Amino acid sequence: MTEMEQQPDLSELARAYGVATEYWSQSGDYVTVRRETIAAVLQSLGADTSSSDAVLQSLEEIQNRHWRNTLPPVFVTVAGEEKNIWVHVPHGESVSVSIELEGGEGIALEQLGRWVEPQEIDGSLVGEATFIVPSTLPIGWHVLRAETQGVVTEIPLIVSPVTLNSPSLAHDKRMVGVMAQLYSVRSSRSWGVGDLSDLSELAAWSARTLGADFCAINPLHAPAPTLPVSPSPYLPSSRRFTSPLYVRVEAIPEFAYVDGVGRKKIRRLAAKFDPTDPALIDRDAVWQAKRKALQIVHGVLLTPGRRAAYEAYVEREGAGLMNACTWNALAEEYGPKWRAWPSALQDPNSTEVQQWRSDHVAAVEFHVWLQWLLDEQLASAQGAAKRAGMQIGVIHDLAVGVAFDGADAWALQDVLAQGVSVGAPPDMYNQKGQNWAQPPWRPDALAEAGFRPFRDMLRTILQHSGGLRIDHILGLFRMWWVPEGMEPFDGTYVTFDHEALIGILVLEAHRTGAVIIGEDLGTVEPWVQDFLQRRGILGTSILWFERWPGGTIKQPEEWRGDVLASVTVHDLPPTAGYLAGEHVRIRSDLGLLNRSVSDELRVAELENSEWVAVLRERGWLPGDDAEVSVDQIVAALHRFVAATPARLIGVSLPDLVGDTRAQNQPGTDQEYPNWRIPLADRNQQPVPLEELPDAPLVEPVLAALRDRD
Repeated sequence: MTEMEQQPDLSELARAYGVATEYWSQSGDYVTVRRETIAAVLQSLGADTSSSDAVLQSLEEIQNRHWRNTLPPVFVTVAGEEKNIWVHVPHGESVSVSIELEGGEGIALEQLGRWVEPQEIDGSLVGEATFIVPSTLPIGWHVLRAETQGVVTEIPLIVSPVTLNSPSLAHDKRMVGVMAQLYSVRSSRSWGVGDLSDLSELAAWSARTLGADFCAINPLHAPAPTLPVSPSPYLPSSRRFTSPLYVRVEAIPEFAYVDGVGRKKIRRLAAKFDPTDPALIDRDAVWQAKRKALQIVHGVLLTPGRRAAYEAYVEREGAGLMNACTWNALAEEYGPKWRAWPSALQDPNSTEVQQWRSDHVAAVEFHVWLQWLLDEQLASAQGAAKRAGMQIGVIHDLAVGVAFDGADAWALQDVLAQGVSVGAPPDMYNQKGQNWAQPPWRPDALAEAGFRPFRDMLRTILQHSGGLRIDHILGLFRMWWVPEGMEPFDGTYVTFDHEALIGILVLEAHRTGAVIIGEDLGTVEPWVQDFLQRRGILGTSILWFERWPGGTIKQPEEWRGDVLASVTVHDLPPTAGYLAGEHVRIRSDLGLLNRSVSDELRVAELENSEWVAVLRERGWLPGDDAEVSVDQIVAALHRFVAATPARLIGVSLPDLVGDTRAQNQPGTDQEYPNWRIPLADRNQQPVPLEELPDAPLVEPVLAALRDRD
């Protein structure tokens, strides 16, 4: 008898909450989740597991929860599909249900003659009526309204397109693009960190020289405005808003009207940074200098037209913008760990926070102004990409979550689970599992909020995007939760309402015409990829991972078509580094291997030999065991990807310059210089943006991508 079978009530409670009690690992092993893990995860969802009686009570509570509600918290459907919705009223009472469309038109719903046995809830009989949600509703965010006994209940009713049909993908053209960590792509005009003006230049160059149709970049999410600045794009303070590190000071219109003294100060600040400096990227120095310069520019009064544009932006972003900027100002006053602030300031909705905001208008407004500037420069970058001929333009990236101490964790604490962190179970590259130190959405609370926090985040990011890559899109289906104090491998999966989350994602992308790409690597059940494909969301294929279950390399013709395909990805070394076994060396140095170094190196060497053999068989490398260079193999691997049916092909920028160092080693924090490595050549000498056109592999890789026969 297993541990879970000894606790049938706990197991049943876990199922009711969508908490996995067992799962299949990536290596194919059946794993039973520890009782302590199940109990801790359930507690983070609000269930009491302190005793058998408490478990039974919690089970009864969740089983009766929907009976206590007149309507579900939110209703999500797809265009052209008729669905039923339940309505709970005191037994015997009549009820009317209607829909108010986004445009204001009202529609009365027809009740279905369906009998449901009433239930006794809290001493009273509750009946259930069923109404038909028609298939003719237009897509959009509508309001569904039920009225009984003079009481009106309203919920969001969301109608999503069946399939996302982005105009950029409305043809059969194969599209190629570059993939870059923007902070690493520095120019002589950026201040030690690649910025949004550099993004405009990169997009324009790659469009005209490489024929690129997109430029995929790392998340530009906002870190805390305090020192030290977090280097990780995937552990931000806010996912909705943008890091001011990426603003180009000199591109701000008001910069032209800074007086002579101010301009001299700004020039001195900018002169501190050299794009050929081989040192690691110093975000602290960049932010200190940029903040001083931005304060100078902020002193220039806005013209009436600029003021109107600013006010329109503030109105568009609403309370979310104000909360994020209030948190930034509070963090500068009290430090970035908001749980250590005065208790009254820990609640974003408290009267004390409202009063503090009123008393510190200038401090909050500075951060609002910064976000407005970033919004304008994001629009400029996307405009530059499209003007250069890109079909898609800039593809942004959405991280899985946010830091525990950041602005989103403060402003959205009601919809984030406490006492657990998002992570990943053990896999071939992280054999001890991962803890990403991020609070997950709490599925029930997010639904109670009508999924608005998720929607608002998407709307802000998609505003000036040609596309959006969703990191770990499996997190919209299920997430690996690690209870506080436990090891990453001691976590378990928690399921999410993927129909609702994907529906909202498709709807918001449809409204902007954006392409959506899901990073669907790892342990993925086939139905998940099928579901995403049906909804018009592209997947991800990485050459090193494209093998059949038995280990055989997939031939190009055997790859999926509806994907963004590439040789490598930011969590692995660039291709030259991977061929040199850099991924083994790093994990060995950091103690992340479960096998011996010699075993890992043998596996890596065998993998390289297999790939060289396949490339020779296809005629993309010289045959007869002729000696080949690393550069030849790199170009040939890109030729391999070009032969697949993939709709999008991404070329990692470090592959064009010969870099060997990984940008990130998953499962580490300070042990490896994650997200701090500047774009550099094979000798680790930085390559400024101005020198990129002369990079050694630009022409060979470009030729490989063009040669598809």
